[in-house]
Amino acid sequence: MTAVLESPASTLVCRNCGAEYPLGPQHACFECFGPLEIGYDKDALGRVTHDGIAAGPHSIWRYAGLLPVGQNPATRVDSGTGMTPLIRADRLADELGFTAPLWIKDDSANPTHSFKDRVVSVAITGARELGFERIACASTGNLANSVAAHAARIGMPSIVFIPSDLETAKVVQTAVYDTTLVGIEGSYDDVNRLCSELSETDEFENTAFVNVNVRPYYAEGSKTLGYEVAEQLGWRLPAQYVAPMASGSMLTKINKAFKELVGIGLVPDANWRVFGAQSAGCSPIATAFENGLDVVTPVKPTGIAKSLNIGNPADGPYALDAVRSTGGAMAYVDDDEIRDGIRLLARTTGVFAETAGGVTVAVLKKLAESGQLDTSAETVVYNTGDGLKTLDAVAAGAAPTAVIPPTLKGMRGAGLLTR
Repeated sequence: MTAVLESPASTLVCRNCGAEYPLGPQHACFECFGPLEIGYDKDALGRVTHDGIAAGPHSIWRYAGLLPVGQNPATRVDSGTGMTPLIRADRLADELGFTAPLWIKDDSANPTHSFKDRVVSVAITGARELGFERIACASTGNLANSVAAHAARIGMPSIVFIPSDLETAKVVQTAVYDTTLVGIEGSYDDVNRLCSELSETDEFENTAFVNVNVRPYYAEGSKTLGYEVAEQLGWRLPAQYVAPMASGSMLTKINKAFKELVGIGLVPDANWRVFGAQSAGCSPIATAFENGLDVVTPVKPTGIAKSLNIGNPADGPYALDAVRSTGGAMAYVDDDEIRDGIRLLARTTGVFAETAGGVTVAVLKKLAESGQLDTSAETVVYNTGDGLKTLDAVAAGAAPTAVIPPTLKGMRGAGLLTR
């Protein structure tokens, strides 16, 4: 019989004022309306060991001792998410002038082909433990895919809300799981606002909105991106990492994971720098960084990187703090640079990224060329989704090099038969 661990989660803590609340489906502070996150018992975290992790499943749940829910294997929702490849990108490193190792953490290998499977696995496990009967979300696409798939896996009803102009591939991948799929005439911020209102209604009292009323649990899933990189590097931390930003949550949770690992002695004490990437069509956090501001001004999103199009990012101020406190930087890139980033990653590593990955690689290039990012320091770049989700972004010009008859003459005529 597999031993059941106790949850190390002890409380909900306001990230603004520090007020504490009992664990439960609450996401905002009653004192200052700031966002809540999970607080942990340090002694409980300290009981986690390398051997204990290695003995766990080949998924994010090997880190159950560091997560708020899912300690009981019988009740967790495990789709095999996590332990995605950490790819050494030597050809990309050479092209960008890196003298230190450059790695791609490729989360397109997850079950629904994005990092959202991490946060949804934790959120839906938490939702079941809290007694919810239905799962829901507001999504720019990848989250919709993951919520619908995970709900289908365990037979839980789901309802998913998306902007009505989402990429076709993401709409199809969500609808195929037989969820209730609702297109909203507006931006993601409009969708999220509606979901926040719905979560307060009697009709939705038994529904867990993964990124609203159970958001503190949901957000913790991103920490596994930090845990895995540390484990895959032999239980040490990279000198710097580059991550895309939509709400800004993922970037901050990787930083939190690194701090936890140092704090409980699973990795040697170290310094690292955090770098954030946004699209020029939706760059409220990077623009605030560029202008030296602590306040993030909402914007109306545009551009091809729709999975990053959150115009009013909830974790923007905390992303700014993570980057500034570590001596990192942020930048934004336009649609042409994003397309070039997708192609650059593909031709040097064989990894086909969606537009968010193109943003991250293009920002990596931009920061390296400007000297803001140290090319002599080991770097991890997070690719969060599969390029098959956003084919339209790079479809122009994607055609056979030549179309020929099935003959040697045809090969010679096209200049393809050379010594």
